[in-house]
Amino acid sequence: MKKFLPVLLGGGLILAFLGFFLWQTRKTKEVEPMAKNNSFLPEPRLKGEISLEEAIFKRRSQRNFLNKPLSLSQLSQILWAAQGVTDKSTGFRTAPSAGALYPLEIYLLVKEKGVEGLEVGVYHYQPEKHSLELYLKGYSHSDFVRACLNQQACNLAPVSLVIAAEYERTTGKYGERGKRYVEIEVGHVGQNIYLQAETLGLGTVAIGAFIDGEISQVLNLPPSHKPLYIMPIGYPK
Repeated sequence: MKKFLPVLLGGGLILAFLGFFLWQTRKTKEVEPMAKNNSFLPEPRLKGEISLEEAIFKRRSQRNFLNKPLSLSQLSQILWAAQGVTDKSTGFRTAPSAGALYPLEIYLLVKEKGVEGLEVGVYHYQPEKHSLELYLKGYSHSDFVRACLNQQACNLAPVSLVIAAEYERTTGKYGERGKRYVEIEVGHVGQNIYLQAETLGLGTVAIGAFIDGEISQVLNLPPSHKPLYIMPIGYPK
């Protein structure tokens, strides 16, 4: 028995090492796809090339877009203007929100070659990290356009923002009146997007005419996220 004891101990150590190695490998494989789903965006600029007054003066709704992709830095700037965090200590964002409850969620639909470096799909903006989560790999662009009542802006734009609301975040504090506050807030966000697009040489249009249930289905939105606004964005034709 004494002769076999070192052999048994050595074999046990080898098996334990192999088990630990396989566990680590499996663990890495499980985590890796999640890491690939998140894309950190370039830091937003705090100074532009044109003044706020000039952007307000030039702002117009645009419905015809060139077949030209946006850069990741342009997209980063637009998303930051929409809901970016401007004070990390308080979590305050670029648009005012009743009670700082922030009920809005920004989803991004990217067409093929819509944004340099991004694949086709639906993305969810993460304001706290200023990053994009790949929420849905691929989507039916024709179904999206049909849900937008076949409006050409939604068909032509390389990207479209869908601004959805989780009303309960605000109505939980303010009751029925909170619905009004949420709908006021989406207007603030829309104007921020308009003005930021203007400073970047881009154009957009605020769209409220669409079939809510079909938009939710195309994007596979959670039931509590209600689409309020769609903003196609691209280079004006």
